[in-house]
Amino acid sequence: WYFAAFYLAEILMFIYKGILLPYPSDNLVLDVVLLLLFLGLETLRIFYGWKGNLCERSLSSCMSLSILLPCAALAVYYLLLQTFVLRLEFILSSILLCFYSLEFLLGVISISTFSR
Repeated sequence: WYFAAFYLAEILMFIYKGILLPYPSDNLVLDVVLLLLFLGLETLRIFYGWKGNLCERSLSSCMSLSILLPCAALAVYYLLLQTFVLRLEFILSSILLCFYSLEFLLGVISISTFSR
């Protein structure tokens, strides 16, 4: 549920930045396309994690953990590398990265449990 709130907040902040800040249009398009890619990757990651946990299959859980790495890279991009980083974006991305690290740890534990 946190990613849904994060995604909605990012869309609203992009609208805010597009209207009030001198955001270059090429950079705005790049950031929005990366946000859409982020949504697709996160949806796949959650689906594979849900399926792997529900069926207790380590392959689906491994897929979820492998998709977690590009998702974390995109979270770092929104944390540090976009053209204008608002304080709220910094805070929300930091919380998202904390959740990702917790999910990675719990995913590794569950994969080791499933493979026994």
